[in-house]
Amino acid sequence: MNAVIYSKDGCGFCVAAKNLLDQKGISYVEYNMSSQPDKKTELLEAAALENIVPRTVPQIWLNNKYIGGYDKLALFFSESDR
Repeated sequence: MNAVIYSKDGCGFCVAAKNLLDQKGISYVEYNMSSQPDKKTELLEAAALENIVPRTVPQIWLNNKYIGGYDKLALFFSESDR
């Protein structure tokens, strides 16, 4: 499984999402919009394909499937652990 996470500096939910992915042994590519502002356009384009308008970070994809933010990621894993 692979993941893509869009984050920014100072985001506690971004840190929590990356920690959860680490705990699950899932490698991820992180795009930090604080240090890579051009990635915001990329995020908006990817989100448009999912018919969503991201208002917060993190925004997470697993195996090219849109998950959402940290809460949705945690829910995804709690449901898959059943």
